[in-house]
Amino acid sequence: MTDPFRSQRLLYRLVDPEVDESFFRELQVDPLAQRNSNPRVPKPPSKKSGLEYMKGVEDSLLGLIICLPSPEPPSEPVSIGTIHLSQPTPDMVHHRFTFVGINILKRYQGQGYGSEAIKWILEWAFNSAGMHRVGIRVAEYNSGARRLYEKLGFKQEGVTREMLWRDGRWWDDIQLGILYRE
Repeated sequence: MTDPFRSQRLLYRLVDPEVDESFFRELQVDPLAQRNSNPRVPKPPSKKSGLEYMKGVEDSLLGLIICLPSPEPPSEPVSIGTIHLSQPTPDMVHHRFTFVGINILKRYQGQGYGSEAIKWILEWAFNSAGMHRVGIRVAEYNSGARRLYEKLGFKQEGVTREMLWRDGRWWDDIQLGILYRE
């Protein structure tokens, strides 16, 4: 039997607060990556914000650390990012939908890891969690992420016009989704 928490090149493991605190702070250090994945007012990373981010991933329906296998066993796998599915509220769970969030360290971007991780989590969402629909949101200024999501089969479902203020202008928030049958 194959490991259900592995894809072709990646491993997926649960968050371990005792081990992962510094990793979550590292994810917040790159200001460009942080601004592309988080529309909040940019602030310098802090221990508190790293802990809040870690808790959010940990408390999701499925929140995982994306890892590369250890280059030299028996050392530990290398953490390169996070991926999570939002936790539906009890009064909405019967609709069987969730949203995916992903964040990969800059030095590992552009190598297909994001695509591989999203494909894996879609498989898990549809075939293990019984989801019918998975959504993802992207800021208009993050065109690379939008191209990736559309390449993976997500369809644009809506636009909230001029929702995000960045660099002296308004940007749209774009909602995309993919259904089980797609």
